[in-house]
Amino acid sequence: MKLSIVAIGRPGRGPEATLADDYAKRATLSGRALGLGPLELIDLEARRPGKAPEAELILAAAEGSHLIACDERGKTYSSRAFADHIAKLRDQGERRLVFAIGGADGLDASVRDAASSTLAFGPQTWPHALARAMLAEQLYRAVTILAGSPYHRD
Repeated sequence: MKLSIVAIGRPGRGPEATLADDYAKRATLSGRALGLGPLELIDLEARRPGKAPEAELILAAAEGSHLIACDERGKTYSSRAFADHIAKLRDQGERRLVFAIGGADGLDASVRDAASSTLAFGPQTWPHALARAMLAEQLYRAVTILAGSPYHRD
């Protein structure tokens, strides 16, 4: 099952972008044997401002995929439960899993409505680049949990 983080905005060249790229590469390498990956980082820029134009881009990028909306009102998971959720989707035959991160104003309701589920990193609002890096790390962590690696400690 392919994994994608679809995010509005540019990641920049800062440490958050480097961190996200590093975890995406790690998840891709570690996930192959488990049928997970590659982990793609897809950054989208709307030509018009607002959540609706951003939603159009996100929904187009996620077409035909199992979409998970990253939203502060979403479901929270422990790392192990998150890994189990991903494994369940893979085992059910999902071919591509897309996580959507909205722009500065969050996700349009149309993206949340189209999503099969939601994911929250808690009730806080996180900077776009940091949320992207945190999600990439959690996907890498999920892969290592499923592989039985000692990276994650309960």
